[in-house]
Order: sequence, then C-alpha cells, then structure tokens
Amino acid sequence: MLWGATGVAALGLLVALEIAARRYGQPGPVADQLKGAIFAPKPGPLYGGLALMSVVLTWPQRIIAVGAAIGMDGVLLLVRWAAGVKVADGHFFGNGALLVMLGYAVIAVTRRTGRERVLLLKGVGLGLLLVAGRKSGDAWLLITSKTRPEVLDQYVATADHALGNPSWLAGRMLQATGPIGINILDVVYAKLAVAAIVVALYQLRHVAVERRFPRHHLVRTFLVIGLLGPGIYMIFPVVGPVFAYGPGASGTGGPEWAAADLWPHTPLPITMPQLMSYDGITPRNCMPSLHTAWAVAIFIHTRKGPPILRFAGAFWLIATLAATLGFGYHYGVDLIAGVVFALTVEAALRSLDRGWDRRGIQLVVYGTAVFAALLVSYRYLPMEMAGHQEVSGSLLILAMTSVIYGYVRTTRLWEPKAVAVRQPEPQPEPV
Repeated sequence: MLWGATGVAALGLLVALEIAARRYGQPGPVADQLKGAIFAPKPGPLYGGLALMSVVLTWPQRIIAVGAAIGMDGVLLLVRWAAGVKVADGHFFGNGALLVMLGYAVIAVTRRTGRERVLLLKGVGLGLLLVAGRKSGDAWLLITSKTRPEVLDQYVATADHALGNPSWLAGRMLQATGPIGINILDVVYAKLAVAAIVVALYQLRHVAVERRFPRHHLVRTFLVIGLLGPGIYMIFPVVGPVFAYGPGASGTGGPEWAAADLWPHTPLPITMPQLMSYDGITPRNCMPSLHTAWAVAIFIHTRKGPPILRFAGAFWLIATLAATLGFGYHYGVDLIAGVVFALTVEAALRSLDRGWDRRGIQLVVYGTAVFAALLVSYRYLPMEMAGHQEVSGSLLILAMTSVIYGYVRTTRLWEPKAVAVRQPEPQPEPV
C-alpha cells in the first residue's frame, strides 16, 4: 500500500509539474521522459537508474540488461550519425537504459507473479523515480525562476554577517588554490548523484539474494529531500551570492542583474535589506542548500559501511560544503538550514519505518521548529543578526548543533542492543 500510494503521489506531482511547465512554454518531466526514449536524452542519471533497478536482478540478468542498454544506445547513435542528426555534447547515451527499465516493467506485469512481480516492479520504480526526480527538479527550477521575480538575497546576505560572510572567505580561498582545487571541487559538486548511487548500491547489495528491500536506504531520503526542497524555494526565493553580488554589476561581464560587484573580494556592507528584482532565468534554489542536505544524507548512510565508504562519505560532505561556499552558490546560513532540513527528513523517514514513538515525534517536531525559526530570523531579523554577530552567530551554530545532538542521541537509542549470550554453568560430573 505504501509503494502504491507513493506511486500515485509521484504521478500526480509529475502531471502537475508538466502542466505548470507547459504554461511557460517548456516541456515538463513527463514529456521529457517520453522524449528520452527515442530522441537524444539530456545528461542525467539514466544509467544510474538502471543500476538501481538491477539490484533486484541476478548477475547474469544484470549483464544482459546492461549489454542490451549499451547495444541499443550504440544502434541509436549510428542511426543518428547516418541520418545526419546533430546532438548537443553529452546527449549521446541514455536511451538504452530507459528502454531497458521500461522493458522490465512490461516483463514484471506479463511474465511475473506474486512476490517476484512486486519485487521487480519495486526495482523498476526505484530506477525510474531517480530519473523522474531529475526531470522534476528541472521543472521546479524553471517554475521558481518564472513565478518569483523578486528574491530575498539582500536579507540572507545581511543575516550571513552573523557567520562572518563565509562564502566571501571561501571564494577567496578557493581562487587561491588555483585550477587544481577548483577542478576537484567542481567534480565533487557535479557528481553528488553519482556518489549517492554508489552508496545506495552498497546498501541494496543483498536485495537480489534476500528478495526484499531493506526498510530504509539512502534513495528514499534523497528523493524526499528533492521533493520537499523546491517547495521551500518557492517560499524563500534566493539566487546565491555569485549571482546577487558577483562580477557583472560594474559592466565587466557576468550576471547583469547583480546588486553590486562585491563577491568574493569586497566585504559586504551592512545596509537595510529589501526585495530585489531578478531575471526570469536563474533558478531560486539556494534556501535551503539541498546540496548540503544531500551530502549530509550521504554522510549519515555511510557511517555503517566499511572504512573506505565512511571516509568517502566524510570527504564528500566536507568537499561539498567547501564547493557550495567557494563557488558562491550559497551563503553560510543556507548550509545551516540544509543540515537541519536533512536531519529532520532523515528522522521522519526512520520514524515512519520503525513506528512513531515519543522520541521520534519530538525530534521531528523540534527539527521542524528550528528550521522554521531559521527562515523567520533570516527574513525578519537580518539587521539584528548583523548588528550582534557574536551572539547571533553563536545561536545559529547552537541551533544546528542541538538538532545534530538530538538526532545522534535519538538514533542511538533506536539501535538494537547486542544481547550477551549466557554461558551455561559447569555441571558436576556424575560419580
């Protein structure tokens, strides 16, 4: 019933996003997905979705599925080349992966029964949800840029004084590292979904043998964060420091709508913030930082893995935080909101799986209240935060730390405790 309800809700959201995108003259996620079955697909996690679907298959079936996907992509590539069809860079492969997933959906309905049908449909649904999540995200970003002509960057930038304007500092530090540091962080930032897929494949590695999915895994958290986050973008539209205060305001090129040419070398002056008009193209996708939220989710879900996976999860979190600030995509307060948001979503999903109890309800309510308080303070108390940096900055860090502490303390109580095996007492030997 839960999977069915999730499928219906996802379909309803896709249809709503399709209608909304069509109003602005752009294809929505449904049309984009159907188009990707034949025409050159946009870069996206199509083969990542196939990899997730394959967790329900045996190794011979996986080899056949991947081989079929690559073969179909090769044939379509040759057909386009023969027909003289030009495609954009990076749009060469992916049709085969999507067609294989759709093919397995048909196999599940027509050739499987009972639990095997349900398991295969779950695998197909998991793969298609990952792809649909990317398409839905693109539609959401378009909607934010078209429906929110004014942004709150001046409010957030003023509130960010409480943390010492970390994006300005990180931007200068990143530029000082030269091309090596920039290229490394660029790969980390761009390949966050790939890291999530690797972690998810490790968590789901036993599905084909046990013939069931674990109660909770990273993909669920990833998708829920991506589902809820854009709704907050609509409530709190922000474009980010590199767009709001980056190069270009003085006529040197770059964002033409920037309020000033300050980032990252000139400290931001403390002035009374106001709503700022911005273009109809740039997504309002800063508050909260979903890249931070996703990196936190990866970090959490790697804690029980082998040492190399734990190290990779920690590295990806640290590098993602550095990239979001260093490239000027986010303010420091965005990251704090992203951490609280991720922990609250993770706590809610874990509580849903194990059954709601008092500790779980308290944690989710507290995380939600802290997150709401952060947004309210950024919007209505930025001048007070900038004027009392030591106090307000400490309170922000304390609020985030309290949610982290509450999550760690609560989840540790949820962990099953090892029961010591009682050793049998020595018995006297019969005489």
